[in-house]
Amino acid sequence: MFKGRDILRLKKKELRKVRGNEVAMVFQDPMTSLNPVLTVGRQLGEAIKTHFPDEKDDVVKNRVIELLRLVGVPNPETRYTQYPHEFSGGMRQRAMIAMGMANSPSLLIADEPTTALDVTIQAQVLEVLKRVQAETDAATILITHDLGIVAEMCDRVLVMYAGHIVESGTVEEIFRSPRHPYTIGLMNSLPKLTGDEEWLEPITGSPPSLINLPPGCPFHPRCFLAREKCKQEVPPLVQVEGAGPTTAHLSACHFSQELIGRKTKFSESEAVA
Repeated sequence: MFKGRDILRLKKKELRKVRGNEVAMVFQDPMTSLNPVLTVGRQLGEAIKTHFPDEKDDVVKNRVIELLRLVGVPNPETRYTQYPHEFSGGMRQRAMIAMGMANSPSLLIADEPTTALDVTIQAQVLEVLKRVQAETDAATILITHDLGIVAEMCDRVLVMYAGHIVESGTVEEIFRSPRHPYTIGLMNSLPKLTGDEEWLEPITGSPPSLINLPPGCPFHPRCFLAREKCKQEVPPLVQVEGAGPTTAHLSACHFSQELIGRKTKFSESEAVA
């Protein structure tokens, strides 16, 4: 659902008006998303021309240069005429963010935007996303496996497993008081930075096949809380016990109340700090 419309029911022509206009996306790998034989400026210009075909070329060019400057690409007038291979990995990702923001969308979807970038460049790209969001007021959906990025960037978190939302809440609720075994497993699988640790703590087992999900809760074969009920009934996503009346901390676990007060590496690290 987007602005009261069911996107899945739109015709192809209507959907094309939404894509890259009202809803835009920053893909995971900019090198495979950008056309290697077209200049970066032309590709950014295409994103605008597709939705505004009558826009004059010089207006589009100025808009593209402005976008490149917004996302922190140095010498945007020169970069406008260059090809993707002449950009570094971080610069290509900035160009993808600029393309996503070309038509001032209401919603920007960023799919693991810092994958394959070193830590310094990751931080720069995340700062660009923050600045662009602040200046354009676009809502952002950030898809990531990096819990550090989640803690730094997000207001609200949806934890997903096997295609289903298993926990939902604010960043503070999720990190201070996780109420689903999978969320706890994700946090505990990370290395601890506050002391020596001989072994990492993995989540046992393997993710299920999405075409052959186990009965009941899809996480039960790997869950430390699993009981007979978990094998038979799919748990609904409901408000957790102890959540305040103004919050919406949800969990899809039959026994989420047993996780109240349970510590994770994140909460232990916070206590030490």
